[in-house]
This record gives sequence, C-alpha cells and structure tokens, in this order.
Amino acid sequence: MTNPPTERRPPLAGIRVLDFSTLLPGPMASLLLAEAGAEVIKIERPGRGDEMRSYVPKFGPDSVNFALLNRGKRSIAIDLKAPGAVDRLHPLIASADVVIEQFRPGVMDRLGLGYDALRTINPKIVYCAVTGWGQAGPKADVAAHDLNYVAESGLLALAAGADGAPVVPAALVADIAGGTYPTVINILLALRERDRTGEGCKLDIAMADNLFAFMYWAIGNGQVAGQWPRPGGELVSGGSPRYNIYRTADGKYLAAAPLEQKFWDTFCESIGLDDRFRDDVGREAATKSEVAKCIGAHTAQHWTQAFSGKDVCCSIVVSIEEALRDPHFTARGVFARTSTHDGRTIRALPIPIDDRFRSDPDEPGYPELGEANTLFEGASLLSLERGGG
Repeated sequence: MTNPPTERRPPLAGIRVLDFSTLLPGPMASLLLAEAGAEVIKIERPGRGDEMRSYVPKFGPDSVNFALLNRGKRSIAIDLKAPGAVDRLHPLIASADVVIEQFRPGVMDRLGLGYDALRTINPKIVYCAVTGWGQAGPKADVAAHDLNYVAESGLLALAAGADGAPVVPAALVADIAGGTYPTVINILLALRERDRTGEGCKLDIAMADNLFAFMYWAIGNGQVAGQWPRPGGELVSGGSPRYNIYRTADGKYLAAAPLEQKFWDTFCESIGLDDRFRDDVGREAATKSEVAKCIGAHTAQHWTQAFSGKDVCCSIVVSIEEALRDPHFTARGVFARTSTHDGRTIRALPIPIDDRFRSDPDEPGYPELGEANTLFEGASLLSLERGGG
C-alpha cells in the first residue's frame, strides 16, 4: 500500500513579511519571498499608496509595473504619521518575521518604527533597511537613483559608446542586482541564523556597495597589475574583437562572444576572416575593424544560418517582444505563470526561484490599496493570524 502524497509546502510558508518599501528594490525582494510562500503585507499610505501604482500603462486601476511587482501580496493603508499608528500596527509587528523598509536613514526611527523600537515588541524580527548609500557614511542622506549609483561606483565608466561617452544602462542594475537580490539573500541568511539563535537582527543593504562585486576583474587587475580599465577598452567592455557587437547588412546586430580560442577559431573560419587578423593580441582594434567588415557584408539571417550547429557563442540581438516568443523560453515555462485582474491576464514576472521552492502555480492578482484593512482593524485582526486569509 502506497502512502498518500504529502502536501507540498513552500519553504517560506508561515513567514510573515511587513513591506514598507515602494517602487522597485524592496517590492521585488518581497515578491521573491512571496513566490517562495511567505505572506507579504504591504504597508501603504492612504489615498495614493505605493508611488508605483500611479505609473502607466494601467492594468486595472493601477500600473502594470505595480501589478507585476506585487503579485500575491496583501495591502494595508495606514498613515504612519498619524497619532496611534504604531499602536495600531503593534499586533502585526508582534506577529511578523521580517520587515523591509526603503526610507532614508532615520525616517523609520522618527516614525517610531525603527529597529530598536520594533525589537522591543518582537525580538525575533529580521529588520531589513534598503537604501542607496547605506545607513551610515558621508553620502547616507544624499538623494540618488540607479544611474547615480552605477556612476559613482565606477561601473558606468566601463561601458562606452562609439564616441567614448558612457552609455545609459539598459537595466536598473543597482536597484535589482545591488538592492533586490542582496536583500533576499541576507533575509534568508538572517532567518537561518534566527533558527539557531532565536534572535532577529538589522540588515543594512546599500545598493551602491553591492555593485563592486560586478567589477571583480577590474578591481583585481588594478590592484595587482596597476592596470585600471579603460572605458570600453577591456576584454568584456568593448575592447576585444572576441566580445563585441557588430552591425549586419540589414541593420540588425550580432552579439559575438567567441572568447576562448576554440570558439574564436571556428568563428574566424565561419566569417572568412583574413588569416592576418586572426591573431588579435596587440592588434585588437585592427581585428575588430576587419570582423566588422565581414559581419556587415551579410544579413542577420545569413549569419544565423552560417553559425547554426557551430560552437561560436554568437547571437542576433532581438527585442524583448521577440524574446518573449522564443521557443526556448516557452519550452522552459519561463512565462508560464500569469497574473490576473478584473478578468484580464498577463504573463507574470519570471522570478529566479526554482519551481520546487515556489508556492502553488495559481494566478493571483495584485492587491488593491487597503484591501486588507477590514482584516487589520479591531477584532478582525485574528483573520490575519498565521494560516489565516
């Protein structure tokens, strides 16, 4: 006789997250936690809520940006500056495992919601503060956005356009790679540490700090060999013919990355590069120019066929719309999950969590502002106990 299958329980089931953050880094972090089974309750200001709600285009009454980032969460609208606000939040704080906030340093303290205040209510709470510059330091209170963090960390200088000027990054690297992912990693580490010690902690996530890991090679070369990178001039930043972008005859672009010699040899043979330019060491600019001539002589379709079945590490640059239709991503179910609202359905944001750790594949929408207030107020708060609605 076989045993009945056990109900799958995601690893963060039973974890309650109070998310005071807005816009991108914090909300995306709590989305990852929600996808892994955590109960996420957004704490929003009455009337307007998270600023991301007001963006366009709309998906329902709020922006599609908000819908994608806040799938499967709950929302409570409360004026944190109003008298008694902390007292009203007291039961939720006492029951929470994690708090995420994204204000400038000191704001939560002035509201009576800083870590020292919350840990007197709940010593086990994991309090995660996400900022651009961190909780301390000369720039801690300086206003900035993603572009400023990548500029002042040195990362922006590595990507130069044809005129040698830095190029605006296509992705919000500081917000997501420097903010969201380190937030999730450190929250999980803190929860694991709490399992052993029974105590919570305060986490200081500084987006600018976390960008330096992406420049490991530049920092190493500079310190050891005194070879600080030139903008757009190094192996993976545009200086090598083996890692570059070339225009095709029909105005499309080939992303070529045949770095290793075996790939480079096959690449050179496939494009018919003159033997004089195949040894590119010390003559990178000349080889790059000749490769550009070869690639520019034919269409993108020609190169797709020419490289088919060969190990050359080359790709035609496609649009996001085209990528969403790619048979590879379709076969892997990257966009299999959806988000619904008022009968409309869109593809959910793909989240980098293995399926075995994710909550059941349903189609939750995003929370309307204050939709959980009736559960939050008064005696109805019992409905928000763990395992409740």
